[in-house]
Amino acid sequence: MTAQRDGVLRATRRGFIAASAGLLAAACSDERAASAPPAPPSPTDRNRTEPFFGEHQSGILTPAQAHTYFAAFDLTTGKRDDIVALFRSWTTAAERMCRGQPSEPASNGAQSPATDSCDVLEVPPSQLTVTFGFGAGLFIKDGKDRYGLAGKRPAALVDMPHFPGDQLVEARSGGDLSIQACANDAQVAFHAVRQLARLAYGVAEIRWVQTGFVADFGEHATPRNLMGFKDGTGNPKVDDPALMDAFIWVGDEGPDWLRGGSYVVARRSRIALEHWDRMTVAFQEQTFGRQKLSGAPLGKPAEADAVDLEATTSDGNPVIPENSHVRLAHHTSNDGARILRRSYSYNDGVSFTAERWPPWHQGMEYDAGLLFIGYQRDPRTGFIKIFERMSRFDMMNQFVTNVGSGLFACPRGIAAGEFLGQSLFSTA
Repeated sequence: MTAQRDGVLRATRRGFIAASAGLLAAACSDERAASAPPAPPSPTDRNRTEPFFGEHQSGILTPAQAHTYFAAFDLTTGKRDDIVALFRSWTTAAERMCRGQPSEPASNGAQSPATDSCDVLEVPPSQLTVTFGFGAGLFIKDGKDRYGLAGKRPAALVDMPHFPGDQLVEARSGGDLSIQACANDAQVAFHAVRQLARLAYGVAEIRWVQTGFVADFGEHATPRNLMGFKDGTGNPKVDDPALMDAFIWVGDEGPDWLRGGSYVVARRSRIALEHWDRMTVAFQEQTFGRQKLSGAPLGKPAEADAVDLEATTSDGNPVIPENSHVRLAHHTSNDGARILRRSYSYNDGVSFTAERWPPWHQGMEYDAGLLFIGYQRDPRTGFIKIFERMSRFDMMNQFVTNVGSGLFACPRGIAAGEFLGQSLFSTA
């Protein structure tokens, strides 16, 4: 059960008592040695820069940095020229910041508003990437073609369906534009979005934001989410151009300005960690369809082993349960559909209620979970297709509540001398 109080979604989870009673009686997994905590980003990672200009936007195939600051914006201007001017300034500022420079040149004693907050002036670039996206509201909003761009709206930039179990909060969903800043320093990521929001005054304003983090597991290791499981094991290999062209980059089916770009789905998914932490490891592994420590598919010894959805136990039951997360998300269960997960964990504190039921519930709930970020060539045959079944049958739905959602078309990469979305405006 769920309730919304003072605009904040809260989960009561009364239905957990029966399940929990049975699960607590189940046999627990053997104790295994815990691995050493990962090291923080090395100085090399903090000094590293990612190129801003290129065929594709950075921050999509880039190995996930330690921190993200995702922001969705609403356009407040009625003038197309204002947007062009904004995109020009955003391009210049983002490219400078990705090189470790202030968003605009700064000086002492200036008698005008500060051109940059200078709060990361001596901080290394920290592998900063800035990835831009366009929401449906840039093209048409409330039935109006505000900027003469309605004819350039991509067919795949659809209105997201309402999935079973969604408890979306309007203030955490939608948006006309998106910016995802990622860096190995949280302040660098925040600084980037802060400066771009400053440059947008009078043209666009922030609608919602979400911070995120992920431990540094190294570029060739799979990160773990707050549930303790590896997240992204089934991703298509980013170093395989054929796979990227097939599943991530928009091709000739898209408009010129979007070819070589991608679509990003952003979902804020609260996880009831206060309940999850009381489940047996055996139950958690059945929910995911993978071993918790190794990340291997159930029935296999290694993380990279192929998922075998046909394997059965001695009594004829599937080794990987029918309603497990892995089975429902696997591309063989979805007509080959694949997306690139680049998700982050989030923690926005705790809330306290008068709820004291079940007996072990102390009235405390974490406001923590997953900022799901998924890139794909077409959301209709990617995320939407996959999640339609998952939202109905996934065992994980007992613990996860989706409270925010957005879909954005990320334009192709920007060449030196161009500005963000230039071909969209020049050909409209």
